[in-house]
Amino acid sequence: MYFLPEKLDEYVVAHSQEEPELLQQLTRETYQKILQPIMLSGPYQGRVLSMISKLIRPKTILELGTFTGYATLCLAEGLQSEGEIHTIDVNEELVDFQRKYFDKSDFGPQIHQHLGPAIDIIPTLDNTFDLVFIDADKPNYVNYFHLVIDKLNSGGIILSDNVLWHGKVIEPLDDKDTSTKAVLEFNMLLKQDKRIETVLLPIRDGLTISRKV
Repeated sequence: MYFLPEKLDEYVVAHSQEEPELLQQLTRETYQKILQPIMLSGPYQGRVLSMISKLIRPKTILELGTFTGYATLCLAEGLQSEGEIHTIDVNEELVDFQRKYFDKSDFGPQIHQHLGPAIDIIPTLDNTFDLVFIDADKPNYVNYFHLVIDKLNSGGIILSDNVLWHGKVIEPLDDKDTSTKAVLEFNMLLKQDKRIETVLLPIRDGLTISRKV
């Protein structure tokens, strides 16, 4: 997941903004109590998400894939004072964990949790969005794009995580590897769809920024 030499990566992290104490606490507890803690965005990518959100100043954010809420809180840092973020996840066991940290933050009342498959929940949301973060199950990335694109305001941004997929996007494809197939299809869709402008950044496991024209 790390494509820079280790020492250069350490330099990049050391010369970027430090993560807030609350997110350090969330990280520690995630590693202590939750399976697959590697799914956390982490301090460097978290600061990238925070900076992008602060530049956009979104009124509404949609996040697909909450996990323990780390990226949610990073994105919430850029919300307008009356803004809100809707975050969707299928893991019922994490709802209370997420809410504990959301309520410890300055953004608790602005964060709305949705439990269930994003495929089913997205069509029920009446909102339009200034910022969408896709970081859920890879086989549904293309479906998520088609569900959110018409809910994205003109000039709005879609951030898509894990688009380099551990480097597998440039390796020989195993026909049984449905996740890599899905990421390859998704990356091509973002490149070719005329409704958006896209740039793929080699940040951690790959982060794409797509702007709706």
